[in-house]
Amino acid sequence: MLLIELTSWSSMAAMTDIRDFNLDISSDQLDDLHRRIDATRWPEKEAVDDWSQGVPLSAMRDLMDYWRNGYDWRRCEAKLNAFGQYITEIDGLDIHFIHVRSPHDNAMPLLLTHGWPGSVVEFMDVIGPLTDPVAHGGDARDAFHLVIPSLPGFGFSGKPEKHGWNIERIGRAWAQLMRKLGYEKWFAQGGDWGAAVTHVLGQQAPEGLCGVHCNLVFAPTTSEDYVDPSPAAKEAIAAGEHYATQETGYSIQQATRPQTIGYSLVDSPVGQAAWIYEKMMTWTDNQGQPEDALSRDAILDNIMLYWLPAAGASAARLYWESFSSINNKFEVALPAGVSSFPKEILKAPREWAERVFKDIVYWNDCEKGGHFAAWEQPELFVAEIRNCFALMR
Repeated sequence: MLLIELTSWSSMAAMTDIRDFNLDISSDQLDDLHRRIDATRWPEKEAVDDWSQGVPLSAMRDLMDYWRNGYDWRRCEAKLNAFGQYITEIDGLDIHFIHVRSPHDNAMPLLLTHGWPGSVVEFMDVIGPLTDPVAHGGDARDAFHLVIPSLPGFGFSGKPEKHGWNIERIGRAWAQLMRKLGYEKWFAQGGDWGAAVTHVLGQQAPEGLCGVHCNLVFAPTTSEDYVDPSPAAKEAIAAGEHYATQETGYSIQQATRPQTIGYSLVDSPVGQAAWIYEKMMTWTDNQGQPEDALSRDAILDNIMLYWLPAAGASAARLYWESFSSINNKFEVALPAGVSSFPKEILKAPREWAERVFKDIVYWNDCEKGGHFAAWEQPELFVAEIRNCFALMR
């Protein structure tokens, strides 16, 4: 049974120090962005004809031309404001979150956590179908109340001034957020760092958490896994080797010297955009261009949630805080579901995932999609969430 009725939520928010948050970025900030793009000192063209050395000069110039001359931030700003955004202090830090309640009485609260280089905009296209399934051709029995926080140091959440905001602390903060909102029973879902936080939440098993779902599994491997592996294990091993040799530069830098790269990310819009845009290419299920998987507007909406709050350095510090933690062995006894997308950067066959999730009640190998599941494939993601948590309600 739901603890809060729709008519009483605002009074509960006042009791728990939850403040309305409305985005109203000044024109001066947008003008400054344009001046900085205009003043870019460009490098020479790459020495190859593909993305193997990073974002090609022509692709970067095209994206920056659109950001400077065609992109409309006010569209994204209005959409975010329409959802309902809030700020609350947890453990000494302001946490920004979107909170959208379903019109259906049977709705189950669901916590969605993004990762890097993502943000709450990853979930914008799934909010409607998840909160109001009837209006989107679904069944009221599948309705959710959504809570979508920005990770500490990301987006419009506060930036930790002292170290210690690791994924374990974030897990405890998220449980406190759900308590503040008055939710007695709830689910949690995540990908990338959001998956790591969801693993931690499942392991911590705070009161009220009824089950978890992830689209990325952090599973330990053993030497025996490499001896006569199954087809699924071979695919996972190959993905791991590719990630280790071709994709880890960003993570090593952010896990060891986030402050150093932070100067470039916070000062240069082209530097910040390139740092993220590359991952839109290599981590999505596309046909050769990032825009095959995500629209140019969607990509820039996400980049703006790093650029506007100058979050390049503060977001990178999560790697410094927690990158080694995701190599630890998680053990989750709560009911769990996993959706495996074909272009995910790291894979775990079910036999590996069962070392982490001791009660897998839902598993599906999806036909398309990459690392940013909800963002790339919103309809498929919504179906996965409905099918998974229908088994846990």
